[in-house]
Amino acid sequence: MIAIIVLIVVVVVIVAVLAGMYNSLVKRRNQVDNSWSQIEVQLKRRHDLIPNLVEAVKDYMSYEQETLTNVTNARAAAIDAGRRGPEAQAEAENVLTGTLKSLFAVAENYPELKANQNVIQLQEELTSTENKIAFARQFYNDSVLTYNNKIQMFPSNLIAGMFNFTTRQFFEAPESERAVPVVDLR
Repeated sequence: MIAIIVLIVVVVVIVAVLAGMYNSLVKRRNQVDNSWSQIEVQLKRRHDLIPNLVEAVKDYMSYEQETLTNVTNARAAAIDAGRRGPEAQAEAENVLTGTLKSLFAVAENYPELKANQNVIQLQEELTSTENKIAFARQFYNDSVLTYNNKIQMFPSNLIAGMFNFTTRQFFEAPESERAVPVVDLR
């Protein structure tokens, strides 16, 4: 009789531990999905601001149609890349960031454009959005790290394997953005 009670207690404990591991994996996976959604919210905001910026500057920059076209094309590619996962999204967003930088660099040549309040406000909103995207990417990558660690470490990797939990990709900056800038103070 005591052996049966001990066996039942052991089985209940094992089931509770396994259920706890499974629930923890589900929680981490959902956190990764939620953090990706936060990136998408900020990227959508960015994508929505860009046509307004292009519209605001195009009258001043009539000779810079190639730059404006590049920004518009990069925006379209970034929107399309969202369906292909974090790696494709990161690559397309980095191209878009580059075209926006070139747009702002060209805008420096137009003093009346730099003084335009609409353009200034749009630049400030884009800068704010870029900061929010950076924070959302950091949170996403932290969530992915925690999740990937959980599904790869023993004993939760046994549960992860049985229920097909798979690793997720980090949202990484390209090699060109990882390089440390050279500062020459001569």
